Amino acid sequence: MVYIPTSLRFAHTTMKIAHVVDSMEVGGAETLVAQMCQRQRELGHAPCVLAVAALGEIGARMRNEGFSVQANVGSHFLDAARNFYRIFKELRPDVVHLHDPTPTIYAALSAKLAGAMSVVSTRHSLVAPPHKQSQELKYAIAALFCDWIVGVCDATAANLRNMHNIRPRKIIRIYNGAFPLKRVPKDQCPPKTGFTLVYVGRLEPIKNHSLLLHAFRIALSSLPNLRLWMVGDGSERKKLESLTAELGIAAQVTFWGQQLDVTPFFSSADAFVMSSLSEGLPVSLLQGFSLGVPAIVTDVGGMAEAVRLANGGLIVSTTDPGDMAAAILEVARDDEDWRRFSENAETAFRKHFSFRIMADAYMDLYCKARSVPAQ
Repeated sequence: MVYIPTSLRFAHTTMKIAHVVDSMEVGGAETLVAQMCQRQRELGHAPCVLAVAALGEIGARMRNEGFSVQANVGSHFLDAARNFYRIFKELRPDVVHLHDPTPTIYAALSAKLAGAMSVVSTRHSLVAPPHKQSQELKYAIAALFCDWIVGVCDATAANLRNMHNIRPRKIIRIYNGAFPLKRVPKDQCPPKTGFTLVYVGRLEPIKNHSLLLHAFRIALSSLPNLRLWMVGDGSERKKLESLTAELGIAAQVTFWGQQLDVTPFFSSADAFVMSSLSEGLPVSLLQGFSLGVPAIVTDVGGMAEAVRLANGGLIVSTTDPGDMAAAILEVARDDEDWRRFSENAETAFRKHFSFRIMADAYMDLYCKARSVPAQ
């Protein structure tokens, strides 16, 4: 079932909305939550954020912007469930929006017991095999107390239907959305030489960066002016920096670390690359689309789905660095292909992936959940 918002009736009803997250460290889902809160406050609603764990940089920034953000709600299930129940009884939210498995497992039952009229759970990741069976079993039980389960792409929604004994009517798809970036002048961008690829995301094993770096080395041998920007941080950073040295590409690869504002990088880069083994629908891909940045991505999850829908780039194998290298060279060398991918990406962003489309769909869903009891 694909959900399309059908009204703007929520604009005339003030709602208290509690977003529950793992943490508010820098990440795609966390960025979306912060932006949704901004939009919801603009519409006259009262959003807040409850984090199971750390406050994080995004959470601290939200506090400075006047949002209520509570962190470290619980260290384990019983502790968290008890604390969430107490908080929900005090807040009396109309809507509890749970983001990803742990918040859903910890807070769905508490939300219903505390009287929340609408409980929505969004899975931001693909949930592709191999699964954490114990976690998914707990999630399936928690889903009984949710009115809607949202997948951020068709692949995620399909995996949810295949994995869990959740009533099909509860599972819907709402594409992730992003605010369109505004291109900044060249003098505000990082210095650039040559055709520049940009990766924006966490530096973690699931992102399969070894494939990207090996592919980049192969492509570099044919196109010496190629450059790669790695924007983000994580547990793999030192390992990846060592790998670039081993491959002899350290001079052409720049690790920029964690950046709250990625606009300068997208404004200057020529193509976006992501080599993940499993993925939902990355906000960074959509941010690139908003500026017409073509994409080269592996054939997984919502990012491949979005690139196919947009015809905004090339899709490659998760295992063959030669395949990704060939795609890099094609986009870098073929000006006609680059322009076509760029125009298509920007058009698809406006049509399918804008933040406004996503935010309005969720607001409409909140109202629908309030009027249609879970079954």
